[in-house]
Amino acid sequence: MNKIPDATPEITKQIRPEAVAERVRSVRERIAQACERADRSPDEITIVAISKTFPMQALESGTAAGLNHFGENRARQLRDKAKARPGAFEGGDVTWHMVGHLQTNKAKFVARHADWFDALDSPRLADELNKRAAKNDRVLPCLVQVNITGEDQKYGLSPDEVHDYLDHCAQYDHLAVRGLMALASFVDDPEDVRGEFQRMRELFETYDASNNPQVEMAELSIGMSNDFEVAIEEGSTMIRLGTSIFGPRDYD
Repeated sequence: MNKIPDATPEITKQIRPEAVAERVRSVRERIAQACERADRSPDEITIVAISKTFPMQALESGTAAGLNHFGENRARQLRDKAKARPGAFEGGDVTWHMVGHLQTNKAKFVARHADWFDALDSPRLADELNKRAAKNDRVLPCLVQVNITGEDQKYGLSPDEVHDYLDHCAQYDHLAVRGLMALASFVDDPEDVRGEFQRMRELFETYDASNNPQVEMAELSIGMSNDFEVAIEEGSTMIRLGTSIFGPRDYD
């Protein structure tokens, strides 16, 4: 499996606060419509604004528009941004999510600065994060990542491994699993991934956490900018939105 370097170019284009505010307003309308179709409340949905590669100005525009959850996919970038705008664990007013694959040698940054780790996918990584979280005298909320598409280039546990892995997480005093996360196939028609979301909901709803104090099946994190409405209809409680909040990424 190809490893992605930790360094990612940061986009320097100007982020217009009024454009971000308008996109957030539009997204909230679409969330409300999806919730109405599913007989749910928009209050059940957390937006994690994926600020990766965008400058701090994007985060400031997002908070001005009422957002307070932000996601980074590189540990060092999360560290740097959390130092500039501390997250809840460090007494700040935003919540930082580490949303990307994490190498064990970067676990220290997540344990020190992330409010959530959304991509737990192996016993080895859990061991290291638990050790690092203990050194920081904290319990780190986590989501277990599922490779729901079966694609080799994607990280995550296979669906058949998920429940056993959740049982395994009972041993970690400094990790608190709060649910599941997955990236659906990238398709032109969101209806084409409804089945993947339904499978995630089945995994989420059929795990019995009553005998596992370290696991609470509270969050089902599925849905991105291209498919979040279908994800909400299928039970998502946490959606990850980047371009639909901050606009297209332009690495030039």
